[in-house]
Amino acid sequence: MNTRLFGYVRVSTREQNASRQVIAMREFGIPETSIVVEMMSGKNFHRPAYRKLIKQLQPGDVLVLNSLDRLGREYDALIDEWRYITKEVGADIVVLDMPLLDTRKKDRDLTASFVADLVLQILSYVSEKERELNRQRQAAGIAAAKARGVKFGQRPLERPPLFDKLRERWRRGGVTSREAGRLLGVSHTTFLAWVKGE
Repeated sequence: MNTRLFGYVRVSTREQNASRQVIAMREFGIPETSIVVEMMSGKNFHRPAYRKLIKQLQPGDVLVLNSLDRLGREYDALIDEWRYITKEVGADIVVLDMPLLDTRKKDRDLTASFVADLVLQILSYVSEKERELNRQRQAAGIAAAKARGVKFGQRPLERPPLFDKLRERWRRGGVTSREAGRLLGVSHTTFLAWVKGE
């Protein structure tokens, strides 16, 4: 039976470039038609292209990733997905930037399989802890900035000089909120928010 190779490439945003990962897949020998590129967050496994790829996997196939975080970012889900692919589907996983995470070596000896599982759990745990620390640092930074008086969000629009006159006309029924907003160059909801904000 021929071993089929599949590559999974993931980037989280349009600003990130997938080309480095794709080049690594080609160099590994994966056919262009078997490289799946997806632009989605790795916070869960509800990714359409990824799910379609996993459904294609059969025993003996090999799923290649550039790095472990391309598969996923959440510790427990990542471990579960790894076990599903390697144990239930019977496919292998190769992580290019971490040679210890290559399940094709499992038949050589039990120690290699044990080490791969152990490394996976440690790396997953460490990456989740790092994300947790980053969230805590970000929250602390925002709190400190707010304490210094830094304002977050969009700056409120300044009310044009004509606002006072139009507000009075609106109160007397001489103009609708839509007309007032149009004359001020803002939406009618902004006009009403300005009126209520006084």
